[in-house]
Amino acid sequence: MNYPNVYTSEQGCPINLVGKPGQAVQISIHLPSQYICANRERILPDWKNQPSFWVVIVLQRSRYQLVESTNTIEKEKERLREKFMRFGCDVAFNLRDRTYLTDIIDPRTGYPLLSHPGQIPHDDTAVVKALLNYPVLKNKCRVLIHPNWGMAVYPSILISEAPPTIIESVTKSIAPMHGWQEVGQESLVSS
Repeated sequence: MNYPNVYTSEQGCPINLVGKPGQAVQISIHLPSQYICANRERILPDWKNQPSFWVVIVLQRSRYQLVESTNTIEKEKERLREKFMRFGCDVAFNLRDRTYLTDIIDPRTGYPLLSHPGQIPHDDTAVVKALLNYPVLKNKCRVLIHPNWGMAVYPSILISEAPPTIIESVTKSIAPMHGWQEVGQESLVSS
């Protein structure tokens, strides 16, 4: 299949957003990793007949390094999860209204929210490592190391059969409703 306007990790993150109070967000669109392709039916059983789909990585900068499990850090993870869930549901339902099969992965459980759960959970950290080549610190839970934010990064995943240009358009139109404004890459580094 011919994919128009393919976004890969080599091209960087095509959508850079910042919210209040300066929370940075990076969103990139990728072909699925080999692991997802090989285990699609076990992770996403409702998607077994989909010839192609895209993985949308949403990285939110955390106020804290997400290395330890303290009450403050767990509250921060929950805050970022809720932010992603609201945003992800809006994007997913907009794309589904356009007849594109779309789902969001619950960052806490690893299971899809809008389709049947599979035999095994999705691993957001492993997908980000595979698609963006970010290192992972193996702690009690595995923690991503972002090139600019260090371990203050919260990964989330949305999956859609929509073309990347449609995903990008919908993402950019919905982001302001969640307090996220588009900025240049240089603004994200300093945020």
